Amino acid sequence: MNRSHRGTSWRIRSALPARRYAMPIAPQDPVVHEDRIDYVPTPINVTRARRHAARVVGEWGHPALADDAALIVSELAGNAVRHGRVPGRLFRVYLTLTKTSLRIAVADPRGERLPQPRQPCPDDRHGRGLLIVRALATRWGVRERTVGKEIWAELDLAAPDMAGEGQPHPRT
Repeated sequence: MNRSHRGTSWRIRSALPARRYAMPIAPQDPVVHEDRIDYVPTPINVTRARRHAARVVGEWGHPALADDAALIVSELAGNAVRHGRVPGRLFRVYLTLTKTSLRIAVADPRGERLPQPRQPCPDDRHGRGLLIVRALATRWGVRERTVGKEIWAELDLAAPDMAGEGQPHPRT
């Protein structure tokens, strides 16, 4: 079952603008590059996943997206370690590049713990990850899996005739 604006609980829906919380669809464009790695859910592997994402996105010819992609991976992987951890199970980071977008997804084994974006107090040390993802991503959402869940975010690529190759599309 996919979580989308229409099928989301009122608590999540009321916290998110509809245009950002879209249903994941199969890429309309063919996949240009794809990468996936499993990690043991430890804080050091959040760092490794972030660095790997930045390097891969740069190698794929989109260095302007590397920092945003790394930050999204860091926030989603951090949430997988903090909230989606199950002893003996791994979390997986997916990077998928099409001609029009970069999709980042992190899957963890805790399907009963769907994300609950909230507005943290200024003194809170945690609780801003999904707000950061929402601010950076063109679209993002949650997909329930047979085992666990997948939180995904997409960054649109610039149209070749509007900006230089590899430049991010301006945020609206």
